[in-house]
Amino acid sequence: MKAKEKSSKKLTLIPLALMIFTSVYGFNNIPRSFYKMGYAAIPWYILSGITFFVPFALMVAEMGAAFKEEKGGIYSWMEKSIGPRFAFIGTFMWYFSYITWMVNVSSGMWVPVSNAIFGEDTTQNWSILGLQGPQVLGVLGIIWIITVTYTSTKGLEKIKKVTSLGGTAVLLLNVFLWIGAICVFLGNGGQLAEPIIGISSFTQTPNPKYSGDIIASLAFVVYALFAYGGIEAVGGLVDETENAERTFPKGILISSAIISVGYSLGILLVGVFTNWSTVMGIKNVNLGNASYIVMSNLGYSLGSAFGASEAVAVALGHGVARFVGLSMFLALSGAFFTLMYSPLKQIIEGTPAKLWPGKIGETKNGLPINAMWIQATIVCIVIALVAFGGNSMAAFFNILVSMTNVAMTLPYMFIAAAFPYFKKKSEINKPFVVFKSQGSANFWTCIVVLTVGLANLFSIIQPALEGDMQTTIWSVVGPAIFSIIALIMYWNYENKTKKDI
Repeated sequence: MKAKEKSSKKLTLIPLALMIFTSVYGFNNIPRSFYKMGYAAIPWYILSGITFFVPFALMVAEMGAAFKEEKGGIYSWMEKSIGPRFAFIGTFMWYFSYITWMVNVSSGMWVPVSNAIFGEDTTQNWSILGLQGPQVLGVLGIIWIITVTYTSTKGLEKIKKVTSLGGTAVLLLNVFLWIGAICVFLGNGGQLAEPIIGISSFTQTPNPKYSGDIIASLAFVVYALFAYGGIEAVGGLVDETENAERTFPKGILISSAIISVGYSLGILLVGVFTNWSTVMGIKNVNLGNASYIVMSNLGYSLGSAFGASEAVAVALGHGVARFVGLSMFLALSGAFFTLMYSPLKQIIEGTPAKLWPGKIGETKNGLPINAMWIQATIVCIVIALVAFGGNSMAAFFNILVSMTNVAMTLPYMFIAAAFPYFKKKSEINKPFVVFKSQGSANFWTCIVVLTVGLANLFSIIQPALEGDMQTTIWSVVGPAIFSIIALIMYWNYENKTKKDI
């Protein structure tokens, strides 16, 4: 009876596909992609799904199943496949991606606060003690990091409610986008705000920064890869899946199709009620507020499509913006309190204790408190350097988003590069196998590594070609510094180990 009960609780195909979908799909990726590329973002999402999402997710699934008893996560995968030095550098790069995420979000989360309070983004006009725009957001971001770090070290029980509430609200945003866009489409008699003019609408962006620039278009692939982020977590689901050998590959394929179609249709639906030139192409729109402007425009368009007065349509737009702002603030707050300690705890517990000098690796009440305060200091320094580095609000958010996209996709190259070595080692028990031959493993590894590597290369050099050296420098400096730190830490660890022998 117990065996039957246990098997009945395992994931079947549809619940598995839905779980992968909720782990990966991100609402913000849709309006940001429309802002950067218009309908031309759609083919890149489909291409990235084929050349990255599906093969990489299946690699992760194989390694996750083989190392399900290991507590080190991706460090264990790479360490047992290639070696500890490679594994530590790759894992440290993975951890660094969360540092850049904190820098990005702690500065950018005041845009949803502004929308929640005022019904629009007013952050560009904020000033405190002579500080303007990006500097104000930087100072608020530093205060936020210190507050969250202090609160996180005291316990997290109350934060779970915020996380749950925020997640539900963001789910409702997706539903509202789809239903609202369809209603606007019907109310306007089938007219699109951003017209489709043949195949060129899907190959040529309305954004003048990207129009006719193949490198800029290729650089957009990093955004698509970032939108598929989080798939490294699906490896742990193999053991929870019923008849995993057959069900899991199907689940990956179904979920990837749903996610790719979901992103593509979402971008298409934004064009139903958003004309790129009149809504997205104006001065004050940037990557930080694009989502809120799109959703506010949806509220306005709903009112206009069904005969509401200008004043009512504007009020409806502000109301939607307030809901979006509150929803995103709750979701980001919940994510922040979790990510402030979770990646740090995983990398410390999953790697050898001697890698961490002094009392950095110590934990109190299950939390690496000393490391959390060091982390907070690093994040605050980076926020200050970026915020006070000059330039406009748009440039500020471009730097933050570019840093985050590059940092969060680079670790996938390390994980994928370890896969052929994993396949070669016959001593590793592989209970779940999708790539039946070494040749197929090598081929798809090359595809994934080339996709991620070239996308990041184009993403890094494209701003420099346009004269924006600051974004290029920040995209390179962060990963480079953390790679050097990882190498120094590992060199010290090797010396300690030799002395102990």
